[in-house]
Amino acid sequence: MSAPEPVAQKYLSGPAGVLVGLLLAVAAWLLPVNLKSVSPALLRGAGEGTPSVASFGRQLVESEKIGPAGLVAAAARAVGDPGAPALAQAERGLIDRQPTFAAWGGWDPFLDPLFNLRNPTGYANSTPVLTFFIGEKARSTLRSYLEESGSIGVQSLLRLRDLAVTGRFTPASRPGGQPLDALILLTGLLYQGEHLSPPLQRELRGLAEASWAQKSLGDLEPFFLDLLALGRRLDWMQLSELLRRTDGVKTVGEYAQLARVAPDQFPLIYTAALFSDSADRVASYLLQFGKTGAEDLRLALGDGQGAVQQLLLRQLPVNHRSGPALSSTAALVLAHPQLMLALKYLGYFLGLYLILRGLDRWFVAPGGAATAGGQAAPARSAILALFLAILAIVATEPFLLQAAPPSEYRVHLRLPMLAASGVAPSSPAAPLPSMNSSTLISIVIFALVQVMMYFICLRKINQIAAEPITPRLKLRLMENEENLFDSGLYVGMMGTAAALVLQVVGVIEPNLLAAYSSNLFGIVCVALVKIRHVRGFKRQLILENEAAGVATA
Repeated sequence: MSAPEPVAQKYLSGPAGVLVGLLLAVAAWLLPVNLKSVSPALLRGAGEGTPSVASFGRQLVESEKIGPAGLVAAAARAVGDPGAPALAQAERGLIDRQPTFAAWGGWDPFLDPLFNLRNPTGYANSTPVLTFFIGEKARSTLRSYLEESGSIGVQSLLRLRDLAVTGRFTPASRPGGQPLDALILLTGLLYQGEHLSPPLQRELRGLAEASWAQKSLGDLEPFFLDLLALGRRLDWMQLSELLRRTDGVKTVGEYAQLARVAPDQFPLIYTAALFSDSADRVASYLLQFGKTGAEDLRLALGDGQGAVQQLLLRQLPVNHRSGPALSSTAALVLAHPQLMLALKYLGYFLGLYLILRGLDRWFVAPGGAATAGGQAAPARSAILALFLAILAIVATEPFLLQAAPPSEYRVHLRLPMLAASGVAPSSPAAPLPSMNSSTLISIVIFALVQVMMYFICLRKINQIAAEPITPRLKLRLMENEENLFDSGLYVGMMGTAAALVLQVVGVIEPNLLAAYSSNLFGIVCVALVKIRHVRGFKRQLILENEAAGVATA
């Protein structure tokens, strides 16, 4: 314990220790890694060198997928991609070369024999696919084609046309059953043309067989309602490209919900699904974080494909208040996120420890003179550094204590029969407590003020200890400084009063935690000073005084 101390005294004492500690703490703060959020600098690092939204749209144009390219072009304009004008021009050029394909969103070898896509449809732009499938002639053509299919899944779906129990749909074989008939045939064609992801194919086949066995539409009814919502908004190519990246019926329902509640954001949502090659992760992220998540997704789309994939992989919100960051370390954070997070927190602790030890040797005990409680100084600095490091972590992690607000995009069920039954509605759940930035800043300021008071009191004790006077006089001087040793309480009460006044006048957000934290820190400061230091030093002086009296006698 004593061997390393001279080295620390020589190189990390006084101003040098404070400077080194400050640099270490700032370097830790600048690392773009967080526990419960994602730094914008990390997204920029992840997106560097990866395709942009506009370049991805050009790939779709080159693949002659007009419909998906149109939605991606809208997303490129929304995120301010510099390549958005060139993408729009390329999309327009493709439509001019293949005008009859625009309504379907592109050419498909499975559709062409059935509808002859080169024939004019009367629609010059992208057209919802159900527009073409709802007519009797189109359904008859599809039915004849699919009845010849050798796919067990397709045949299981076609049998659903004979069901009599179909929930909110009119049975497909009865008058008024055209919507259900069109949806069944649309699903069968998507299945036949391998436009569904393998997991979604397997799930639909199982649901179709279960529905036939129980002679009712059952669990397939919500899927057809969701497909109806998407089929009224997307053309054939847009729908098929989305469902290729959708791994379950649940995600189809989530995208239908997003299309209903966020139509203005849907080009961004659709582009993110194709860009990340996972509609499931996009839906999960947006249903968790709502409109805030949509803005975070917009930011990631502007940074490139790697940024979108990283955001959806982590499923965390973006910390827009993270401040400057060392972007050059983003590659290390992406490769070793847990290790870099541990280094960041360790940097906070070591930096604050060096600052406190430097202040201790520079301000409390200049010159490294022997002081009261000098042996406990390193442990004291370590405890304070740990406490301040925890405060720093909380202050730089806004989502660590703040509860995530309910998402605006979640499904809200309304049951009219409950409203009409006369049962009083239950009171809304109390909002979860949250901690905003002004509260965190107030707490950190109050803590730093009390740390300063703590060092002032220690300096006074050490000044008295170093005086060349008798222990009796030192005891009297210590008694004379009782008001100073109690000053942490006075400062704490002043901080509480000031915080309450600022909350009343609206300077900071109303939060009793911010106000009463000042009192709490004052109590802790005075307790440490009087119990840990003053009491021990007085005991030492009493013993020395008694020993001097015995020696004199």
